[in-house]
Amino acid sequence: MKLRSILAGTSLLLAAVPAFAQIKVNDMLTFTGWATGSYQYTSPSPGASFDSLNLDAALFSAIITPTKGVTATVSGYYRPSNEGGVSPGGGEFTILDAYVSYDAGNGVTLSAGKFLSNLGYESFYNISDNMISLANQAFLAPIPGYHEGFKLDYAVDKTTTVGFQIVDSLFPKPGYNATEGDGELKHNAGAEAYYTYTGIDGLTLWAGIGWDSAGNFEAHDVVVYDVWAAYAINKTNNIAVEEIYKDGGLIGTKGSNWLVYYQLISSDKFSTWFCVSGEDVSDGPSYSKYSVSPTYALTANLSVRAQYSYTSYHDFAWKSANFVGAEVMFKF
Repeated sequence: MKLRSILAGTSLLLAAVPAFAQIKVNDMLTFTGWATGSYQYTSPSPGASFDSLNLDAALFSAIITPTKGVTATVSGYYRPSNEGGVSPGGGEFTILDAYVSYDAGNGVTLSAGKFLSNLGYESFYNISDNMISLANQAFLAPIPGYHEGFKLDYAVDKTTTVGFQIVDSLFPKPGYNATEGDGELKHNAGAEAYYTYTGIDGLTLWAGIGWDSAGNFEAHDVVVYDVWAAYAINKTNNIAVEEIYKDGGLIGTKGSNWLVYYQLISSDKFSTWFCVSGEDVSDGPSYSKYSVSPTYALTANLSVRAQYSYTSYHDFAWKSANFVGAEVMFKF
């Protein structure tokens, strides 16, 4: 019964593609959105294999420009309960983006509301990731998600941008799947800062730091350092590397993540990502992961993706695991 329900939901999603793609855009209002659904199969050793077939997530966003220099962004996010939902109570829908930005001139943009963390090479959004599963984040989960507060972005020149945030908490409340902070500055207040440089043709350098104070759900201050670089070698080859370090001050909360991505673009419709990644938790488990993920664009709005990964674990219940997945991605 559950399988039939999931298949019916996926069929409805695909049938709705033309309707979504016809949303009009004018000078003051822009609509964007995406949805992904996938089949995922994992075979651990030791242990029994398991799989899932779900609509993974969907987002609908409105960008409003009521007057010159002012932009408001609002987005609704759906994540089904069998994918973890968006809240401990089993909620499946939430407001993600809800912020207003003001262009103050001279490269300065001020924003306030609910917005996404700047940290991390891999995206929070399924539609923007290189693979079906993330390269790391399995144990330490060092990359924050959404939080509320204030931020400043400053374009120093055409090649350098810096930014700073003060937020309610760097990391989300437990069980909220990275969709919101704790809603107060008194406990668990957080901060971020970042630097981006694009002065070398084809190369992007990024460095950032995040801090979360001890409070309601953090027993100790947490600090995260993140550096990544992406380089377009030529029209058909791209690489990216990242190193993340997290220190939560307690056993099992300190360690590092890393990844190396290589993309081969075979045509304007077909490309493949190859990835080697890993994670090492001090006084805890570690793993190395080897992945390949080809993607084919059926249309400008609809793509399909596959992935195979082999993961080798240490000091964990599994010694290894094989992962196979297939994904449908729609965007407008």
